[in-house]
Amino acid sequence: MTEALKNYSLNGGGRDAARVTVPADCAGLRLDQALARMFPGLSRTRLARRVLAGEVTVDGRAALPRQRLFGGERVVLAPGRDPDGEPAAAESMALAIVYEDEALLVLDKPAGLVVHPGAGNRRGTLLNALLAHAPDSREVPRAGIVHRLDKDTSGLLVVAKTLAAHTELVRQLAGRTVRREYLAVVHGRVARPGTISAPIGRHPRSRIRMAVVARGRHAVTHFEVIERFPAATLLRCRLETGRTHQIRVHLQSAGHPLVGDPTYGSRAAAPPFPRQALHAERLALRHPATGTTASWHAPLPEDMRRLIEALKEPPMPAPAARVARPRKEH
Repeated sequence: MTEALKNYSLNGGGRDAARVTVPADCAGLRLDQALARMFPGLSRTRLARRVLAGEVTVDGRAALPRQRLFGGERVVLAPGRDPDGEPAAAESMALAIVYEDEALLVLDKPAGLVVHPGAGNRRGTLLNALLAHAPDSREVPRAGIVHRLDKDTSGLLVVAKTLAAHTELVRQLAGRTVRREYLAVVHGRVARPGTISAPIGRHPRSRIRMAVVARGRHAVTHFEVIERFPAATLLRCRLETGRTHQIRVHLQSAGHPLVGDPTYGSRAAAPPFPRQALHAERLALRHPATGTTASWHAPLPEDMRRLIEALKEPPMPAPAARVARPRKEH
C-alpha cells in the first residue's frame, strides 16, 4: 500500500491529477480492490464511482472496476472532487490554524463545520476552504484530509500538504501511532477509568447510524474520569482505533451517551446542549518530514466550558408544595 503511494508523481499529472504505479502486491486484484489499497484515504464506494464515471485511467485508458491488474500499470485519478464528480470549489473562509509548515497543517475545527463535501453539503466545507488556503492540495487525495471529525465535534485535525506527507500520515494512522485524545461530557456518573473493546459496524436498521455489532470492525476506546458532576461526567477518551462515530457509539453502548448527542442519546435529556459534547483536545504524531514527535493542544470551546460550569451547580430544589389552609366556617 505505502509503496504505491510513494510512487506518486508531483508533476506528471498537473494540478488536478494524482498518479500511482500499481505495485507487485496488487497483481491479480480487480481495479477496485487495488485502488482501495493504493488510496487508503478514499472510500471504496467513492473510488468505484470515479471508475464508472471514467475519471480513473489505467495506462491512459478508461477502465472498469472489475478489470484485473498485472502490476506496473500507471493509474491516474483526479482528487478533490465532490460526490457527483465535479471539481470541488475553492472557497475562502477563516481557519483556526494551530500549526502550519510546508508538510502539514493542524486546525482547530469549530463545531458545525462539515469536513468533506457530500449530499446537501457541497459548499462551505473544510475541503473547500483547504483548496483556497493551499491550492496545491488538489494534488493530494481529499485535499490532504487523512482523518475526520464529525460535523458537530470540535477540535484538532491534521491535514497533509504534500503527497509524501499524506503517505506517511496514512501509514501512522494505520499503524495506530497517532495519539488522539478527546474530552467528552457524558450522561451519568462514571465510576472508574476503563477500556471499551467492541466491534463497530453499520446499524442493522438505520443506515445513518453505527452500532456495536458482532461482524463490525475491531474498535478500542480508552477513557479516564476527569471530573464528576451530579448527573454527568467529564471524560478524557483516547482512540486506539478510528472507526466512524467510535467514541459516541462506545459510550452509548456502555450506558453513558454524550450530552447533546441527537443520534446516540436524546436532545430532550437534561442538561440541554445543542450538539454532542465532544472535543478533540490533543493530537500527537511523528512529523512526516523531520521524524520528530510533535504534539498540539486545543482548549475547550466556549460552549463546552459553559456546559461544564452549569453542571457543577447543584440543581435548584423543587419549590415546596403549598398547603391550602382550611377555610373557617361562619
